[in-house]
Amino acid sequence: MFSFASIATMAACIFMFGLFFSIVMNFTYMLKSIETNVGVTVFFEEGLDQASIDMIGQQIAGRSEVKTMNYVSADEAWASFSEKYFEGNEAAAEGFRNNKDNPLANSAHYEVFVNKIEEQGNLVQYINSLDGVRKVEQAQQATATLSNMNKLIALVSIVIILILLAVSIFLISNTVSVGISVRKEEIAIMKYIGATNLFVRLPFVLEGIIIGLIGAAIPLVALYFLYQKAVEYIMERFSIINQYVSGLLPVNSVFAVLIPVGLILGMGIGFIGSIFTIRKHLKV
Repeated sequence: MFSFASIATMAACIFMFGLFFSIVMNFTYMLKSIETNVGVTVFFEEGLDQASIDMIGQQIAGRSEVKTMNYVSADEAWASFSEKYFEGNEAAAEGFRNNKDNPLANSAHYEVFVNKIEEQGNLVQYINSLDGVRKVEQAQQATATLSNMNKLIALVSIVIILILLAVSIFLISNTVSVGISVRKEEIAIMKYIGATNLFVRLPFVLEGIIIGLIGAAIPLVALYFLYQKAVEYIMERFSIINQYVSGLLPVNSVFAVLIPVGLILGMGIGFIGSIFTIRKHLKV
């Protein structure tokens, strides 16, 4: 009965871990998707020749922080601007074009995106130090918010995982302890006739590992089907999410990591709980 109770409690702990793990993976994925649209814009000194602009681009591209970058010429900047702000009044935009007067003549720039949002500050500092750079624009508030959210997710993840580990180890330890108490006389007899500590310890360690394995497998199977249904429901009812982020992670992407992590975690908790408990009862 104690073993069944431990399996049930372990299953509840692993279920909570798996649920939290899935949410964190998707939240992190969404943040990364948002981060890809938060970059810096590099403008050049007036009259800077194309060779110097290309040199600046090579220096920026050589930085380890840079994920992608692209060059936008003054003509491309004007085309994008006029398409957006002169919609329905193309004649006015055409007037600028006919007069060969580009109001954005000094708006050629690089759009630079980083691997990690936390690295953006160092990159901006470096770019500002380059000759020929007039200014660097960045969304400081968005960068700071995303950076703080990443740190918060990491901190909360560590705290919750540690709590679940502590609770699970405590429960497995109690189960093994009860099993040892019931068989205390048998253990004493085995010790008196020369049984080694390993011989006495092994059945209890295996029991803890099996409890951990079963307790992990049950919620992982349940979570697999629940997650699949949840993703289908959310993407069907809240399709607006796709307009801002890359949606939710598919079930195979999440469980390719979660299944081995969950099973190893369950067996590890069972092993650790058994080892520490049996050590206290080996002296007769």
